[in-house]
Amino acid sequence: MKISEVAAKTGLTIDTLRFYEKIGLITPPPRDDAGRRSYDPDILGWVRFLDQLNATGMKQADRIRYARLRAQGPATYAERRQMLEDHRTAIAAQLVQLQDTLKLMDQKVVHYRALEAQHIEPEPTHD
Repeated sequence: MKISEVAAKTGLTIDTLRFYEKIGLITPPPRDDAGRRSYDPDILGWVRFLDQLNATGMKQADRIRYARLRAQGPATYAERRQMLEDHRTAIAAQLVQLQDTLKLMDQKVVHYRALEAQHIEPEPTHD
């Protein structure tokens, strides 16, 4: 698969894919006779996983560390699992915080709807 195909299928730019190679998130693929990158289709799942780690707040340095461990093979299974368990714990804590924040936002919306319905200016609060 050429870099333009990978870009189209992942939503990443060609420059981002090249950058990922440069920093070690993606193993540089072999090149064809014309010197163009020729990616294995498995790259799509890997990029999707990297995107999910990023979306959940995993720092780039940790994603790079994970990618390096992955490149080392089965000997790093335990370390990678531990990284994912730690990250999962952080995600769970974020979810609790987001749920609490959502509950507060819901309460504020109800409050302001009631004020609007009464046409009353809200008292100064800690908004």
